[in-house]
Amino acid sequence: MNDFDKIKEECGVFGMYNPNGDDVAQYIYYGLSSLQHRGQESCGIAVSDTSGPKGNVDVYKGMGLVNEVFKESNLSSLKGNLGVGHVRYSTTGDSSLSNAQPLVLNYIKGTLALAHNGNLVNTEELRNELAMNGAIFQTTTDSEVIAYYIARERVHTASVEEAILKTAEKIKGAYGLVIASPRKLIGVRDPYGLKPLCLGKKDDSYIIASESCALTAIGAKFIRDIRPGEIVSITKDGISSNLELCHTKQAHCIFEYIYFARLDSTIDGVSVYESRLKAGAALAKAYPIDADLVAGVPDSGLAAAQGFATASGIPFKNIFYKNSYVGRTFIKPTQKEREAGVKLKLSVLEPAVRDKSIVLVDDSIVRGTTIANLIHSLKQAGAKSVHVRICSPPFLYPCYFGTDVPSNRQLIASSHSTEEICHLIGADSLGYMKIEDLQSTVGDLPICTACFSNIYPMDISQSIKSY
Repeated sequence: MNDFDKIKEECGVFGMYNPNGDDVAQYIYYGLSSLQHRGQESCGIAVSDTSGPKGNVDVYKGMGLVNEVFKESNLSSLKGNLGVGHVRYSTTGDSSLSNAQPLVLNYIKGTLALAHNGNLVNTEELRNELAMNGAIFQTTTDSEVIAYYIARERVHTASVEEAILKTAEKIKGAYGLVIASPRKLIGVRDPYGLKPLCLGKKDDSYIIASESCALTAIGAKFIRDIRPGEIVSITKDGISSNLELCHTKQAHCIFEYIYFARLDSTIDGVSVYESRLKAGAALAKAYPIDADLVAGVPDSGLAAAQGFATASGIPFKNIFYKNSYVGRTFIKPTQKEREAGVKLKLSVLEPAVRDKSIVLVDDSIVRGTTIANLIHSLKQAGAKSVHVRICSPPFLYPCYFGTDVPSNRQLIASSHSTEEICHLIGADSLGYMKIEDLQSTVGDLPICTACFSNIYPMDISQSIKSY
């Protein structure tokens, strides 16, 4: 789909430790490939040998997709049994190689390789404090602030885990971290659980990843989700856990289930696929319609469309052909070129839609350009009517936690009513997910709905000042 008209997730992280000394870079490569949906701007892998001298870290980073950046030649040169990897979409910091991760620091206690998914709300305050103490920044990311604080605290603590704990007490916001110190793989999840992080095992190796689909990709077994606020440390002696930052208030990002996470992932005990089926069913109940068929916008709306079809009794059909060999449309420099790219990527199956009344299901409407183009194409192909159903409420407020919700000026729902949007996109009717129905898609999991409701799980006044 036209990525320019989609909400973006910041990053995906993957870490692996093999206590037997076997190289892990190849597995990290496959893990990152399975997390590619979480970020397409840059990627990187950093590895080290836990039996070798402290301070030797091999790192390779580049702009582009995982299979574009890594070739057999550079991948085979990454030797080490401990490593972290990262795929990035920038929400804070420029889209440039200097901001690509993992970040690698060499300091008095050795090395630190860090990969971060999420966004801090007190970055400006922390960065100023570090700068006043002589820190020189190489990037414009909040991830570097986290790495610097860990390194600074480590000088005065007995272990890297203690340094991470002290850092986590300072930072506020959303984060899923994988960190490689000279002899340890460490995973850290923010106390609210805004960003996902899970633990897995393949033979004797342990893995920490953003999503369970990355474990499946390398044939690893899912052990459990890392708890919100938990610090997990993996060494040759096994796993240890610190729960000091865990608290009762949680707020898991609902958009993981609506759109970000891969369909075959399970996050915090909730199947992404099943949550999208439930979303479609909730839409069918809230907005009943008499139509000939139900279809989803590939790929984000397909599961919800199936849920809508089952609940409504209207048959589900594929009405689009998706060309998987067309490049990423969001990097086209002009809107006209982007729209041309979308038409190359997605075409209507005319016999399936001719003279039909269609329910078209998608995950969200951001600017409205993509859905308007699709409706126009469907009607050109002979569709009688197109009734749009959206699996999220209207986007009205900014997200400060690593989800790239555009400014209010670019959000069509911030300046138009549902009826106006329906007219602007050319739909015959439009129904958004009711905010009170979101909870039903994930059971009793506590969720963050701030971008729809303006109710944030933490104080974000510092972030508003710098937004």
